[in-house]
Amino acid sequence: MTITQLQYVLAVAEHKNFTLAAEKCFVTQPTLSMQIQKVEEELKIQIFDRTKKPIQLTEIGQKIVNQAKNIVNEADRMHDIVEQQKGFIGGEFRLGIIPTIMPTLLPMFLNNFIKKYPKVKLIIEELNTDEIIFKLKNGHLDAAIAATPLMEEKLKEIVLYYEPFVAYIPSEHQNSTKKEIEVDDLDLNEVLLLQDGHCFRDGILNLCKSESKNGFSHFQLESGSFETLIKLADEGLGITLLPYLHTLDLKESDKLKLKHFVKPKPAREVSLIFPKTELKIHVIDALRSTIASVIKGAIVFQDIEIISPLNKK
Repeated sequence: MTITQLQYVLAVAEHKNFTLAAEKCFVTQPTLSMQIQKVEEELKIQIFDRTKKPIQLTEIGQKIVNQAKNIVNEADRMHDIVEQQKGFIGGEFRLGIIPTIMPTLLPMFLNNFIKKYPKVKLIIEELNTDEIIFKLKNGHLDAAIAATPLMEEKLKEIVLYYEPFVAYIPSEHQNSTKKEIEVDDLDLNEVLLLQDGHCFRDGILNLCKSESKNGFSHFQLESGSFETLIKLADEGLGITLLPYLHTLDLKESDKLKLKHFVKPKPAREVSLIFPKTELKIHVIDALRSTIASVIKGAIVFQDIEIISPLNKK
């Protein structure tokens, strides 16, 4: 059997459909089906139960797919070894970034990276954390940038920086006169949140562990935009929390409404995440060093408390 045949098997296992798998592999459906049948004949087993819709793996088929992933990864590693030996940093590299990090961090490092490593073709996707984990595990991303720790056994995390939470409190609010605020000053019913699926939202929910102090809210809003939350806060509809890097681009008048937390400041851990197979590690290292060079000095790494993005402390 060949590496290409195993790649076809993995495609069908993922998409549970021969036609779709063929499209993803850029071959005709008959060609893909024939090659998979050859693998099954060689092994004298059935990898797929074709009587079910969608197509399912047989019990032995699941074991074959697990082994096929290892074989394909190791074949890819051979190319990595050769490229590293030659000192070559290039090729296609697929990077995922969560939405609350993409708008602020990407403009800080992208131009520097493409100038320093012009042979790397970066393909960047904005994805939520669950999508990133799925795509990393299934080989659709080479690396990602997200809030950590994720506690995923097959993924490795390298911390890039720690980013404090900052409160945005309009002048009419009772806490607007405070020089600094404490976590206990927060009332969850007053905090305007990002929509479900954002790990920054989960971090805030973990931060605001206490019950509401003022009863129920008259409305509930969950937005995907920090800008929307800021505008609603300015209308007197609550307060919001922002990641520190996002506050750097605010208007000077809006910066006056920012309140930093007393030490230790609540913060999120932002990491570069990639499979433990460490494929394309030479590009990952180049990406890490580039980000480290631009983020240095932008964030103070002292007196902080890391708030987990997971739904647990």
